[in-house]
Amino acid sequence: MRFPVLLFALGIWLCQQQPTLPEASRLWLLAGSAALGLALSFLLRRRRLGGIPALAAAFLAGFVWASLYGSWLLSESLAAADEGRDIQLTGVVSGLPQELDQGRRFDFQVENASAPVPRHISLAWYRSRPTEGNDSVAEADKLFREVHAGERWRLTVRLKRPHANLNPHGFDYEAWLFERGVRATGYVRTAKLTEANERLSDFVWRPGLVVERLREGVRRHFFEALPDAEYAGVLVALAVGDQQSIPSDQWLLFSRTGITHLMSISGLHVTMVAGLGWWLVAWIWRRNPRLALRLPAQKAAAAGGVMAALAYCLLAGFGVPAQRTLYMVSVVALALWSGRNLASSRILALALLAVLILDPLAVLSAGFWLSFGAVSILFFIGSGRLGRPHWLRESVRAQWAVTLGMLPALLALFQQFSLVSPFANALAIPVVTFVVTPLALLGAVLPVDAILWLAHGVLAWLMAAMEWLAALPIATWQQQAPPAWAVLLALTGCAVLLLPRGFPGRAWGALALLPLLLLPPDRPGPGELVLTVLDVGEGLAIHAQTRNHDLIYDTGPQFSLDANSGNRIIIPYLRAVGVRRLDGLVISHQDSDHAGGAASLLEAVPTDWVASSLPPEHPLRVGDARHRPCFAGQRWSRDGVVFEILYPAWEGYAARPKKANDMSCVLRITTPSGSMLLTGDLEARSEARLLQGSKAAVKSGAMTVPHQGSRTSSTPAFIEAVAPSLAVIPVGYRNRFGHPSPDTLERYRERGVRLLRTDLDGAVTLRFAGGGIAVGTERSARKRYWHDIGER
Repeated sequence: MRFPVLLFALGIWLCQQQPTLPEASRLWLLAGSAALGLALSFLLRRRRLGGIPALAAAFLAGFVWASLYGSWLLSESLAAADEGRDIQLTGVVSGLPQELDQGRRFDFQVENASAPVPRHISLAWYRSRPTEGNDSVAEADKLFREVHAGERWRLTVRLKRPHANLNPHGFDYEAWLFERGVRATGYVRTAKLTEANERLSDFVWRPGLVVERLREGVRRHFFEALPDAEYAGVLVALAVGDQQSIPSDQWLLFSRTGITHLMSISGLHVTMVAGLGWWLVAWIWRRNPRLALRLPAQKAAAAGGVMAALAYCLLAGFGVPAQRTLYMVSVVALALWSGRNLASSRILALALLAVLILDPLAVLSAGFWLSFGAVSILFFIGSGRLGRPHWLRESVRAQWAVTLGMLPALLALFQQFSLVSPFANALAIPVVTFVVTPLALLGAVLPVDAILWLAHGVLAWLMAAMEWLAALPIATWQQQAPPAWAVLLALTGCAVLLLPRGFPGRAWGALALLPLLLLPPDRPGPGELVLTVLDVGEGLAIHAQTRNHDLIYDTGPQFSLDANSGNRIIIPYLRAVGVRRLDGLVISHQDSDHAGGAASLLEAVPTDWVASSLPPEHPLRVGDARHRPCFAGQRWSRDGVVFEILYPAWEGYAARPKKANDMSCVLRITTPSGSMLLTGDLEARSEARLLQGSKAAVKSGAMTVPHQGSRTSSTPAFIEAVAPSLAVIPVGYRNRFGHPSPDTLERYRERGVRLLRTDLDGAVTLRFAGGGIAVGTERSARKRYWHDIGER
């Protein structure tokens, strides 16, 4: 049954790669073909080729099941006409609320609504939203309410369809929402609407809500017991699976040391809890003859292990690693009860089947591949072995196997892996699994703060060792995203290397890893330019790449205190395309939607120089010797591509205009195949000043639309002077400014300009080569059936 399960999984995976789901008639045809394959396999079961129809049937069944599941989720969607308007809802807070900088975010199960809305939505309740007319932050705070899991509320909200940034090699937030069944997002209206937001019930008694309220109570207890503890969030994550409680800088530490899998609910933790439950029930059973006569102690212990694992998985949020372990423990227990002895590979296959039947969207999660991959490697190296080696030797061998075997997956998913991971895990696995996690769980059950302080003390000692490892210059290997063929070849090489010692030709597997590690990143040729306008929401960030040089123009907005376009979008993107150093960074002006990610970018990526129109007192300029002002007349050439600053004039720094937009650095990039004009946030006044110098200087085949297409920019005279054939509008989906202005769009359309928008097209890539400009958009290249297309 192992191969049919793998083919079933392959069918599900293939369905998740489709841009659209098949129509009902095709699904009926595929389902009929699967049934026919099953019938043929039954009729030919005693013949040599009888298994082939079964494999085909399993593959088709997986594809059909995933299609039906996806169609069911898509059937609930928010109408475009209902986006951004007030809707009254009644429903229940269905998940663990998460703290935001200015409020809370929570899942909401809708029971009644004034308009057709999906049943499962995600809402944010902010303390202040200036655009809604709050007189002050204090007044806004009065309108803010604490929400808790299990409460029933009547709320006035504004919703939008799931729509997120989409960039090359970037995180697909829409897929993440779709996997969780969230079909709309939005926020609670607060201004002048206090009477419309009302708590109707303190708690709604449902099994799932009882678990969520219990999880919230444990989290609150931990933070109250450890008010100033640095790693309290880690203990919360280990106890109730709330990974949002861990700060981003700690996640970076875990990533550099390769212990990320230990700092949330992992299979090791569930196995440990199941083992404790198994042992406890067996101990009780063997000391009570009457119980042992009714049911053998071994079977009772198996049931106890499953119940303990189930309880922990529910408390931990039921993530994929926890599910996988729970199903494996359940299969082992069922086999014991039925008197069968199943091979480890069959147990893993049954667990895989259970996960995919219950949630065919699990294949969209990186945790799915890493969890099942790691266990498969352990089973692979442990199968067919004679004798039992020393535990220390076996532990070292297992760590080596997992490190090597997961290398291709880690580079494909994250473009990095930890070189110190074997040493870090050798220390962290026993400490976290057998000391910290049991103490955290004990602290969740017993109201004794000393237990939590002991757990935190042990964890703090461990983190000191991890920080020392993370500080080593060779802590991580980073590279560009490898092509699919190199990943598959490397996986084959890893399998060969992990064969038993003495297997002929085993060392040749190392050669299969070389393309994965040594293949150079793809770059444009001499005189060519690849320019990518990243999708950062309401803001601007552009990567310009020549044969040997890289430049970033603007760094997008800041999203929260610790999240910005630099660390969330630009840095992962640069790593994925193989850029380890920037020749230059141009920050057009000081507005946060253009300079919000600069600090994070400069801290993470070595940069030779920075040019901007920032005032001297700006934090990015103070004490930075790399910084220089940008002004008209600056010109340089790289690999046959010419870069030239056209604006502002040097004299503009003596008498700065009131609006920072009017000091935007304008950069023109010229190649033999065409030119690109980067305009920042130019307003009508600064556009006129730019044209006063020389209209011919701005003429370009492509351009970014100034100021996200606002009505105060893109004058007819400016558009005619540039005379572009295409223009890119860097804009956020349903942004609060109403960008781009319909009048501005019409001015471009009247002149036959092709318009591309990051909110509807995702990141836009322009390749200047071969005498022309080739255009690519991320939403067309990575289109999946759950992606929201938006309306132009």
